Amino acid sequence: MKCALCEDKLCYNGKDCTDIKFDITKEYAKDFNQRIMAAAAEIESEGYMKLTRIEELIAFCKKTGYKRVGLAFCIGLEGEARIFEEIMSKEFEMLSVCCKVCAFRKGDYGFKEVEGGGKSSCNPIGQAMILNLEKRSE
Repeated sequence: MKCALCEDKLCYNGKDCTDIKFDITKEYAKDFNQRIMAAAAEIESEGYMKLTRIEELIAFCKKTGYKRVGLAFCIGLEGEARIFEEIMSKEFEMLSVCCKVCAFRKGDYGFKEVEGGGKSSCNPIGQAMILNLEKRSE
């Protein structure tokens, strides 16, 4: 797939460019996934080109009953993450985890370090584990 390079976006009007639609359809038959898809579809139909993406996300979280929202972010987007968390925390309990969490040193794993930059590696597994631990502590 190279959707980012596709100029036609025929999927927007119903064309399936994949061979896995049947497998995905089975997933949407599950009750939880059905509720998520229904909420997303409703928000899009009511707010498309009217709401910002953050407003859409707030509406989605409210419609699906979420009280806590986790944000895994890249340290290069620290400023944006701060603004996003400040906005979202007005409506939800926010959790956020920076990509450099746990400070795994690149050199310890034989990875090249950025010259003049940080020595810590990105840690997407750590971000996910930490947010999942927070989820269990409800």
